[in-house]
Amino acid sequence: MADRVINFGEVSPESVEFWNAAKEGKFLVKKCKSCNKVHWYPRAICPFCMSADTEWVAGSGKGKIYSFSHMARANLTIAYVTLEEGPSMMTNIVDCDANALKIGQDVKLVFKPSDKEYPVPMFTPA
Repeated sequence: MADRVINFGEVSPESVEFWNAAKEGKFLVKKCKSCNKVHWYPRAICPFCMSADTEWVAGSGKGKIYSFSHMARANLTIAYVTLEEGPSMMTNIVDCDANALKIGQDVKLVFKPSDKEYPVPMFTPA
């Protein structure tokens, strides 16, 4: 995955703050001020209580592998990582031996370059 450049789509107006923070190496998540729950993917409306009173907060960049699948031919590992803040996100696990990965393993955030100006959040074993 080190030589691969991620194809990046368009940035939506409600996620531009997330991507601008990513350019600075910061990982943001959305938190609802009404129900106090963190949600992923970042969006303006809380998926738990439907409140529009949400805010960006700094994410720890730490998580655990919930589930993963390695595609050997493409040398690509797709995973669900449960963030320390609570929600799970679909991502890639990079810079590791895929055969050594385990469910429940601690991982940490890394940003990888894309074909645009924004780096993409991925995870590597902690």
